[in-house]
Amino acid sequence: MAAMVTQARPARRDDEPVRIGALAPLTPPGWAEAGRHLVAGLELAAREVNDAGGIAGRPLELVVRDTAADPRRAEAAVDELAGLGVAALAGEYHSVVARTAAARADDLGVPFLCSSAVLDALTEQPADGIARIAPAQSHGWRLYADFLLGAGHRRIAVATQPSVYWASGTRILHGELAPRGGTVVELDVGALTPEALCDALAGSGATALLLLVGHPEPAVPLVRAVRGDPRLAGLLIGAPAGQPEFAGWAAELGAAGAGVPFLRYLPERPTPLGARVGSALRERLAEAPSFVAFEGYDTVAVLADVLRRRGAAGARTAAWADVAVDGTRGPIRFSRVPGIDVWQWAWPPVQVVDRDPADPGTFRVLHTG
Repeated sequence: MAAMVTQARPARRDDEPVRIGALAPLTPPGWAEAGRHLVAGLELAAREVNDAGGIAGRPLELVVRDTAADPRRAEAAVDELAGLGVAALAGEYHSVVARTAAARADDLGVPFLCSSAVLDALTEQPADGIARIAPAQSHGWRLYADFLLGAGHRRIAVATQPSVYWASGTRILHGELAPRGGTVVELDVGALTPEALCDALAGSGATALLLLVGHPEPAVPLVRAVRGDPRLAGLLIGAPAGQPEFAGWAAELGAAGAGVPFLRYLPERPTPLGARVGSALRERLAEAPSFVAFEGYDTVAVLADVLRRRGAAGARTAAWADVAVDGTRGPIRFSRVPGIDVWQWAWPPVQVVDRDPADPGTFRVLHTG
């Protein structure tokens, strides 16, 4: 048996890039529009880091990989990026994908700062190397339940698909509404056509329908069916996961997509940094930036701070407790939140927003928390 030969890794050059691996859904069935905004934010922040001198004089390089909303593809990307020697991982929008990426990153000892996935159980056990910019699902969806109750809705229908994320959201709504006299009626989209779902709604007594489903399918056909049914003229349609945030929603649904409240993670008034970054993102995207683009920018801003203070190798110890960064949406600090097994920014600003029926290109803030 031949002896194994190992090759020494060449000494690092002073101009060698500091690499950050970035995960995002850029092709279907992933939500590619969200992924594009996420990467735009990541790239803008990386460019500004380099314009300011990089990481101790070394350029910061993003290595982007498309997850296409596929957990197996994300796991393979984490393996590849770890093999390339990235100092940290960033990004991902879909919660189920981010959970797989986080587990693999934790196994490999590569720090992962999750930008946008909100599922509370991002990991199955405490993970010191994992942190999150986005709020936990329970935090945002509880606020959404407060909004529903404050608007007088006590009987809520939810159109659902099988998913850990949607099931978690349904449990949160049950838990928040039931103690205050609310009820949740679950409608399985897989078993009901849009027309049959309208029939079920008409006899349910529900005053609101929440879309806990994918976009554009089946969300868009469901909205069209409900809006076109005269029996449901007074029914509120809601989408807590944020589908109406993106221009694609307005392009597909027009006026029918207005008046659909959703969760958005932006302050009511932008900070000076947020206003400047928002202008730069608008130019880069050729459209208004979503909150997901700001999450991407803040992610790289945090990682650059960690890398400058601790170095690319030292960052692997993931000292999230030491982070103190002025983000685009306020000061970013990380802490341990009960029930959350990763380091968490507690909390980004949260709004309930909809597109104005009088002008679907603008947003109305309905509730904040």
